Amino acid sequence: MSTAIQWTDETWNPMTGCTKLSAGCDNCYAFALAHQKPAIRDVYLAKKPVKDTAANRLDSFAPRFWPDRLAKPYTWRSPKRVFVNSMSDVFHAQFSIEQIQRVFAVMNDNLQHQFQVLTKRPERAARLAIELTFTPNIWIGTSIESMKVARRADALREIQADVRFISAEPLLAPLDHLNLEGIHWVIGGGESGPNFRSCELTWARSLRDACVRQHVAFFWKQWGGRTPKAGGRLLDGREWNEYPMDLPKSTEIGEFTSVAVA
Repeated sequence: MSTAIQWTDETWNPMTGCTKLSAGCDNCYAFALAHQKPAIRDVYLAKKPVKDTAANRLDSFAPRFWPDRLAKPYTWRSPKRVFVNSMSDVFHAQFSIEQIQRVFAVMNDNLQHQFQVLTKRPERAARLAIELTFTPNIWIGTSIESMKVARRADALREIQADVRFISAEPLLAPLDHLNLEGIHWVIGGGESGPNFRSCELTWARSLRDACVRQHVAFFWKQWGGRTPKAGGRLLDGREWNEYPMDLPKSTEIGEFTSVAVA
């Protein structure tokens, strides 16, 4: 489906459901939608969860696999940036390698699209990478909201993908010591929603400056607030809309270029 997420064109959810792992998950919008929006909750509850227990059948956000959604990328006539599983995590432990491979097969077969796979479980992604084909159109990223989970970047670096990225959204603490070696793109942003936690200007500036120094593409999504648009998108008077582009075929760590895209 089309999306209001600024850094992508479409969302594609052949999987839904997840479990919370760290502080960045506390106010998960997908969790809230699955439990509070009847049009989503009722559809999910009608589907058997991948781990079919009595508790999971009653939980609209228990992981579920949707084979009928796999064909969606074939229907887009023009190239798209596609956020894969905005309502889940491809590498959640309850999804089998066979299910993950089916999702990757579709991505491998649609080279005209850029697929953005964001996981909070890069360790599992790194373990399974040998059984998956990371064609150049598959971007792999992980969420890092504070230095408490910065180790995720180390696992991400183990994956031989043409684009590796970090989502620092919600940005909950300074990331001054985050190692950006082998990272091609950083998305930053504040939290939104009724229980949003404020993002400090110094945190955003420090993250941006680190990206500029190390030639990592930087995208500032939002400041957040009670609504996603409440704080706007300007960081020091401008929008930051960079994407990783013109990547060389080599996937050696550190070999990349980036350009700004308006």
